[in-house]
Amino acid sequence: MSVDGPGPQPFADRIALVTGGSKGIGAGIARRLAALGADVAVTYMRDRDTADRTVEELKGLGARACARRAFFGDPRGDVPAKVVDWVTAELGPPTLLVSNAGTGVERSLMDTRRSHWDWAVETHARSMLRLVQAAPELRSVLAVSSLGAQRVLPHAYGMLAASKAAQESLVRYLAVELAPRCRVNAVTPGLVDTDAARGFGRHTELFDAALARTPSRRLVRPDDVGTLAAFLLSDEAEMITGQTVVIDGGYSILM
Repeated sequence: MSVDGPGPQPFADRIALVTGGSKGIGAGIARRLAALGADVAVTYMRDRDTADRTVEELKGLGARACARRAFFGDPRGDVPAKVVDWVTAELGPPTLLVSNAGTGVERSLMDTRRSHWDWAVETHARSMLRLVQAAPELRSVLAVSSLGAQRVLPHAYGMLAASKAAQESLVRYLAVELAPRCRVNAVTPGLVDTDAARGFGRHTELFDAALARTPSRRLVRPDDVGTLAAFLLSDEAEMITGQTVVIDGGYSILM
């Protein structure tokens, strides 16, 4: 179903929080949820103009929508709880959570410092836990992970990969602890052409290599991830929990 056409509204009574939802994969997920009836709050870290445009796009799809700046990488603050309070005040208590905010430094493991590690783990793993703790009415949670959580990727990705692996482990444990009230899953996209991916060194070489290796003969798009995310968050997926689902056009199945 096209995101800009009429159709069923399975999320008509849902309020979604999509962290890092102003652009890229997060925006693809936010658009899909809005098209299917959800009201959507997105967070961003730097680009307010892009966040405002995304909010207007979501409103154009019929959703109530809002955006707020939030940096999830500081373990000393209480950003997750404040974000949940903001969503509750603006739209109502969140019932869907997409933990997508991602940041960190591209550096070899031997060159990382404790501050780099704390930043990555706080952003990708602990902030998701703290958001879940702060939002008792959640019915479904989705983490956006990475192939690097299970496989070794080039270009000094090790620290970010380890933090994503921690996030995937939390998905499994939270799925058991919160059942049956709330389901928890993760989605792992292949390489997506986003601003974040372009921030890595030699990104053009990376894109070309991924495209050559992908059986589907194209890279994953944000709206591809949005379609899968909406399914996993929906009641139609009520027997799927604690899982990490890969969407990469077949990239990872090859030797």
